Amino acid sequence: MTFTKTSPYLSRYQTPFRRRREGKTDYYQRKRLITQHKAKYSSPKYRLVVRITNKDVICQIVSSTLTGDVVLTAAYSHELPKYGINHGLTNWSACYATGLLVARRALQKLDHSKFS
Repeated sequence: MTFTKTSPYLSRYQTPFRRRREGKTDYYQRKRLITQHKAKYSSPKYRLVVRITNKDVICQIVSSTLTGDVVLTAAYSHELPKYGINHGLTNWSACYATGLLVARRALQKLDHSKFS
């Protein structure tokens, strides 16, 4: 028995979001990650996003708004040679150092904005 899709079925069918179709975004999980408690009003809820590629480690501190995600600060492991780490930019030590770098930048940015 084959099921043929009727005109009413096709008129009500809604395609999933593009990033859902591509398998990139789990919107159920994303909703729970970015939803801020109601008592905290409009204060941003930050999250650390880490991507490890074949050649680089990318660390970002991101908050979500209605118009899209906003990156507070970012650090990349290809910046580490300035600080004396020249080899193995995707290993565990490079990940740790890149996370430390992004944390220091975030603290510096938040402290200056609070007291200026």
